[in-house]
Amino acid sequence: MNTLPPSLFDAHLHIIDPRFPLIESGVYVPPPFTCEDYLARTAKLNVRGGAVVSGSFQGFDQAYLLDALQRLGPGFVGVTQLPADTPDEEILRLDAAGVRAVRFNLVRGGSEDVSRLERMARRVHELAGWHVELYAASRDLPGLYATLAGLPSVCIDHLGLTQEGFGTLLRLVECGVRVKATGFGRVDLDVPRALRAIVAANPRALMFGTDLPSTRAPRPFEDNDVDLVLQCLTESSATDVMAGNALDWYRPRRR
Repeated sequence: MNTLPPSLFDAHLHIIDPRFPLIESGVYVPPPFTCEDYLARTAKLNVRGGAVVSGSFQGFDQAYLLDALQRLGPGFVGVTQLPADTPDEEILRLDAAGVRAVRFNLVRGGSEDVSRLERMARRVHELAGWHVELYAASRDLPGLYATLAGLPSVCIDHLGLTQEGFGTLLRLVECGVRVKATGFGRVDLDVPRALRAIVAANPRALMFGTDLPSTRAPRPFEDNDVDLVLQCLTESSATDVMAGNALDWYRPRRR
């Protein structure tokens, strides 16, 4: 890695702590990646905070997430998965602990069904100021476009994964949807071109994350992924993508 950003807010990371239950997906169970592992792996990246994201293998478990947020400390927030019938009191409890979003996993499962997306997105936004995050492929976005474009706060993981449907992703970006510059080893599109196109559509939309530990990714995160962002964007845009946009997106919003 040749250069470092002034600071990095890691908008997408997973903590896999074997002290907490994991859900087997097929025959796959992810190897451990604890808070200590994460901090050691990112020691040279100038991380100032990040978003701990619940994976399919964690289902609706909140204990691991609250423990991770406590261990990682100030600056880190949570993205959880919740059933649609979660009481208001539980959502507010999680909000007080630093959770800022609820995730729908359309690729791997483990989350609430997408049929509950619209109602749940509006509910958590009204109650706690949360947004919703989607692990979804761009090729599947046309059928969700009307719903997503009408929601108050939406973010899509991993650049939308696919070149197919990328035009729909850009249309959503123009409507205010955010996109994570993550999982470069997962996607089937030209990453530099995609980064520049998203920034051109909305300079506030793009947020970088390591996707560590890159479970099941054909090519895991590399430090050079940071270089790629710095080299293909202007200095001002890169600074926003590496930290500023995500710091604004994940700040507390409940009145």
